[in-house]
Amino acid sequence: MAVRRLNHAVLYVADVPASVDFYTYTLGFEVRLEIGAQAAFLRSHDSANDHDLGLFAVPGGNLPHGRYLGLYHLAWEVGTLDELAQVRERLAERGALVGASDHRVSKSLYAKDPSGIEFEVMWRVPAEDWAAETASGEMIAPLDLDAELARWGDRVTGAAAGSVT
Repeated sequence: MAVRRLNHAVLYVADVPASVDFYTYTLGFEVRLEIGAQAAFLRSHDSANDHDLGLFAVPGGNLPHGRYLGLYHLAWEVGTLDELAQVRERLAERGALVGASDHRVSKSLYAKDPSGIEFEVMWRVPAEDWAAETASGEMIAPLDLDAELARWGDRVTGAAAGSVT
């Protein structure tokens, strides 16, 4: 697999606004997007990522079965959509693929390992196209990987291109 780097981490937290305050004050993260008290996406000041840290509220403030405060998932970045398609095939072979989303600035697959730990494998849209991509409405949509391959081709981005921008 052509994983190039860790792209972002997502945490379950008890109080999203308190966590946003903590990470912005103590580590200097900037808020990229807040969804009420349910979720927030933060970015390090000098980061080329759309977000480096996602914060999700635990539903109802209670720990639901199988979920705990702490790590929700890590996102591994690949350099091309072709590599993402290859990963999709391997994950599907193992019965590990649990979802696929178009986040406009990234194209993402979600899977679970044999212990049930969820992770994401994603390809980043070129940074210069983010503004146009995010202007097109919904931020999360079902991923049509074949259509994205036809649109973007085998364009190399992120760390695979020798840069994180």
